[in-house]
Amino acid sequence: MNIHEYQAKQLLAKFGVAVPKGGVAYTAREAKNAAEALAGPVWVVKAQIHAGGRGKAGGVKVTRDIEQVGDLAKAMIGTRLVTKQTGPQGREVKRVYVEEGCEIARELYLSLLVDRGPGRVTIIASTEGGMDIEEVAAKTPEKILKVAIDPAFGLLPYQARALAFALGLQGKQVGQAVKLLQGIYRAFVSLDCSLVEINPLVVTRQGDVIALDAKMNFDDNALFRHKDVEELRDVDEEDPIERVAAVDGLNYIKLDGNIGCLVNGAGLAMTTMDIIKQYGGDPANFLDVGGGATRERVAAAFKLILSDPAVEGILVNIFGGIMRCDVIAEGIVDAAREVSLNVPLVVRLEGTNVQKGKAILQKSGLDILSADDLADAARKIVTAVKEAA
Repeated sequence: MNIHEYQAKQLLAKFGVAVPKGGVAYTAREAKNAAEALAGPVWVVKAQIHAGGRGKAGGVKVTRDIEQVGDLAKAMIGTRLVTKQTGPQGREVKRVYVEEGCEIARELYLSLLVDRGPGRVTIIASTEGGMDIEEVAAKTPEKILKVAIDPAFGLLPYQARALAFALGLQGKQVGQAVKLLQGIYRAFVSLDCSLVEINPLVVTRQGDVIALDAKMNFDDNALFRHKDVEELRDVDEEDPIERVAAVDGLNYIKLDGNIGCLVNGAGLAMTTMDIIKQYGGDPANFLDVGGGATRERVAAAFKLILSDPAVEGILVNIFGGIMRCDVIAEGIVDAAREVSLNVPLVVRLEGTNVQKGKAILQKSGLDILSADDLADAARKIVTAVKEAA
């Protein structure tokens, strides 16, 4: 689950993280009132959407005229902001965050995430803040700093100090950075975060270290422990298909391709998407129905894929371990009949009751292409989609 920047800053502030003062506004009048409650003489108006790159897209404006704050907010609210993370359709701006400005001397990068390699929460930092961290990693990897945190001890003061020194901080800045790092780590662990990103982390001309921006993601599986965090969810910022998937207990992520994927198991789903790409196709989604999905869940997953107008073909790739292939087949047949299937469908079944599953598909009377293995399945669905087009 993601939240807005202003919400992330409110949470981080509770853990002692230094952030600029600000207020959220849904109208131009509220934006002006928020500015009047801040010291000035500089105010920043920020569009609040769940996407990065807002500044480059015109979603962050700075002014020294408090009378202009309302006008800037009015120009943003109700418009669709298009960034490289939103896609061409953009995201509608429904609120802005009015924040006190600061004089920036340096911009740094800081994030905490779970590194699956060592299986630890890891700090990633760089002196190149305000830029795309992927670009920094690709062009100047030596500027990326990493610190893995032992879960038995947490973030130790010497680790935080060493990182502050590596970022070129001096004097009182080191102590401020240590406090900020420890606060972010406590927030990460206490709130079951999957990501906390501060970009940029800035050093002001007065020598203060503050989080000028903030992004927080949370582990959905732990939200039952954090009802206050769950209440921050903005469903308008979520893909409507992904919302429906969550209700049905499906792991679904929409992608930009045209070949829908229905797979059981996250690893198998990733492999399926890779091999579709290898044969010249583009997956339209990641969809893991889970290892013990029911006939009803499979039918729901199938209908979910077909609800995406971009889908021009479907590849079902099932390995029947806990899940039985005949159950999968029944779900596919039920869903295909209910939605009047009109795109190519390739099914690869393997595992428990595979022959029963294949027999159900053959007797269905539906136009279903059977595949012997994953490579055969990918080749057939890519070819079928191209021929249909």
